[in-house]
Amino acid sequence: MNKADFHKHFKSPGPVVLPVIHVLDNDQAERNVQLALECGAQGVFLINHDFAVEQFLPIIRHVRRRFPTVWLGVNFLAVTGLHAFPVLGELQAEGCPIEAYWADDARIDEHSDAESQKEAQDITKVRIESGWNGLYFGGTAFKKQREVMPEDYFKSARIAANHMDVVTTSGVATGHSAELGKIETFQNACDDTPIALASGITPDNAEQYAPLTDAFLVATGISDAGQFHNLSQSRLRQLLEVTRRYGAHHG
Repeated sequence: MNKADFHKHFKSPGPVVLPVIHVLDNDQAERNVQLALECGAQGVFLINHDFAVEQFLPIIRHVRRRFPTVWLGVNFLAVTGLHAFPVLGELQAEGCPIEAYWADDARIDEHSDAESQKEAQDITKVRIESGWNGLYFGGTAFKKQREVMPEDYFKSARIAANHMDVVTTSGVATGHSAELGKIETFQNACDDTPIALASGITPDNAEQYAPLTDAFLVATGISDAGQFHNLSQSRLRQLLEVTRRYGAHHG
């Protein structure tokens, strides 16, 4: 998927805003998905910060039943596509389609050449075999994973663009803004592959990143202080206004 097709898919000339919901239970997840949709978000991601994947799956199924047409992505915390894609394939086969998987670590090795990416290649093979047909957001030089040196950002991103639909990166930690220079490097390296930014985006700084990214995966930046598990309607509306304004002028 190239950048034009990505934005056309979401009908969004500016960065696509995909709120990330740290789920606790069915009611909390449902409430936050409803809030995001009422604000006009183009989709949502669900993530299991507080429990294992086995406890997460029933909540995913519940959300899909309650919102059968919503664009729904998931992140199984600390699980690569190698183990996630078979699960997603099974969900799809049982009538619970998931539109996207976001892995914190796409297993890109900047110390090897583009043809010697065994782990990333194995993930691609499993993805194909799983039969799952969603979008793959792959974490590259991502927070809380193995450190990637700034001088290797370009190579990491260039390799990543060959193994996923949306190259996904971040700042150094949750809630920390990424250095603009890093995102500029990713943009140059990825050519026409979409880029997602998954930390530190707020309504106040989004305009700086809008020219450099295609999607914002955002949680703490659209939550009130101390509200890790619940989105703020006012902050999400503010962020969406920034991206719509940018899209109207630059799309």
